[in-house]
Amino acid sequence: MKVLFIGDIVGKAGRLVLKQQLDRIVDRHQVDFVIANGENAAGGFGLTLDVANELFGLGIHVLTSGNHIWDKKEILEHLNREKRILRPDNYPPGLPGTGGGLFHSPAGTPIGVLNLEGRVFMNYLDCPFRAADRLLERLSGQASILVVDFHAEATSEKVAMGAYLDGRVSAVLGTHTHVATADNRVLPGGTAYMSDVGMTGSRDSIIGVQKEPVLERFLTQLPVRFEVAKKDPVICAALMDIDEGTGKTRSIERVFWSEDTQA
Repeated sequence: MKVLFIGDIVGKAGRLVLKQQLDRIVDRHQVDFVIANGENAAGGFGLTLDVANELFGLGIHVLTSGNHIWDKKEILEHLNREKRILRPDNYPPGLPGTGGGLFHSPAGTPIGVLNLEGRVFMNYLDCPFRAADRLLERLSGQASILVVDFHAEATSEKVAMGAYLDGRVSAVLGTHTHVATADNRVLPGGTAYMSDVGMTGSRDSIIGVQKEPVLERFLTQLPVRFEVAKKDPVICAALMDIDEGTGKTRSIERVFWSEDTQA
């Protein structure tokens, strides 16, 4: 089975480039199932139901997220109802939504998707490693293919999660930094790993937002308003070939599209 995971979609630029190119990428690589991190898809910060439905309409089957899922308050009432939108599971009990679910490919293959958030240089949350154990116990026996979006800042924490889950899940894929890493590999236990899949949005930017306000903030340390960038859109993704019977990954490769470098 071919599973495509799309890195953090940032604003309209990210959505438009997916509208233009996702079908072609899916056809070219014979993709069976598409997951994307959508926490910055609405205006660069957060997610709305309208934007989520727009992305589902493009052929994305599941949207994962991270710390910015809470930025648009209107999404909160939908998180319990729209099971295709996940939020990190290790937030405090009682919040809407969930960080894990069982889904099916168009051909009917069951796929478990898990969403966790790191703690190093981020919010102080419940332990993501123990949260992973709880999610795996909940999904036990329901799917061989299990894909984890680990939304975290520190590469050390991401590498640790890969080691912790190696042989227990099909893939551990990092999001959040918006900068793609070149360490995609299959770990000894058959788990695909990549520290960060990267960003789907404007490359002519600083991690998706216009450069000038960010530079002003670095130079002055004063608060400034960030605006989502629109020029030079790119797609960053990871493509995995996973054995449906065992859940082990055969290969993982980076998928990158830009106007001057075709995926």
